Amino acid sequence: MTFQTLLVSKDVDAVATLRPVLTAFGLGVEVCGYPDAMVRLTEDKFEAVLVDFDDPHSAALLLQNVPAGNSAVTIAMLSDPVKVRSVFGAGANFVLYKPISQPQAEACLRAATALMKRERRRAFRVPVQVPVQLWVHGAAMEGILLDLSEDGMDLLAAQPLCPSAPLNAQFTLSEEMGILDVYGEVAWANPNGQSGVRFVDIGEGLRAKLRSWVAQNAAEVPPEDPEPVAQCKLTDLSPGGCYVATESPFPERAGIVLALKAAGVEVRAEGAVRVMHPGTGMGVEFALRTPEQRENVEKFVHFLISRPGVVPQLSITPRTLNCIDFTPDDAADEIEDPLLELLRNHQSLSQEAFLEALRAQRHNEQLATS
Repeated sequence: MTFQTLLVSKDVDAVATLRPVLTAFGLGVEVCGYPDAMVRLTEDKFEAVLVDFDDPHSAALLLQNVPAGNSAVTIAMLSDPVKVRSVFGAGANFVLYKPISQPQAEACLRAATALMKRERRRAFRVPVQVPVQLWVHGAAMEGILLDLSEDGMDLLAAQPLCPSAPLNAQFTLSEEMGILDVYGEVAWANPNGQSGVRFVDIGEGLRAKLRSWVAQNAAEVPPEDPEPVAQCKLTDLSPGGCYVATESPFPERAGIVLALKAAGVEVRAEGAVRVMHPGTGMGVEFALRTPEQRENVEKFVHFLISRPGVVPQLSITPRTLNCIDFTPDDAADEIEDPLLELLRNHQSLSQEAFLEALRAQRHNEQLATS
């Protein structure tokens, strides 16, 4: 199944550059102006929406009308880099600076298509009916699991649930897997007790079990996982986060998995993108909410500092477009971490000012790689 993209622009040169690049990435392309685009968004589903910000008001209005829950990747075309923060604030995930070149478009779409593939896999669910035990605000209730993915589930609870309510759930899919204990948040809820739950702070071990179960029990082959983005280099590292130089950064709020390989050893760590600089790099805050996440980050940091002179291979794979389940770890606030503080407070800084502050930190006593 082809991903469908809506390209909204009157710029003949931009369209001429983008159309063959989009097609080369296996994307179907529909080109139109702003008024027609508003109608098209209500009629069809698009996995990506590219919007020209030559008319900022119409472009921002269009992004606001991308249907909620669509999980469409949004890409803005921008002539003035100074306005990039306002474009991100309007809802753009990626930015292409005009005049758009083919290499720039390819670098952006490498990350964008990886996210599209990941979002399609996240939406893939397998029907199942097994009992589930729920704890909502400390109160226990029973329910029935209706379908399951590696990132969430639909269920029918004995009592109506409230949207955004946190809950714990326990259920058994097979004797081999045993009892699965997950923490989640209610994404939507009906008065009859049927609800959708997104998993929160789920470790890679449990996620791998769910991914395997989904693949084995699906009536059709699940959508393929995206290939990692390998054209990247770790430039700064602290116990709380890192900065990665890459032409294909993922958008702010994206959940990602970083993998380091060297000498036959591989370590992985989860994180959320806190700042993204188009065509340059991204700052990532590590996920430290669970013991497994903290252990993985410790291994990640130790892996680097214990191998001076060794340049490991770094690859990054998207986990989700919007990492709504990621919240900063309170314990991390008690540790002095200038890099993490910079990542969390980047909004007031231009790209140049942020990178200058990053370079200044490299002269301090903190973990950093070159």
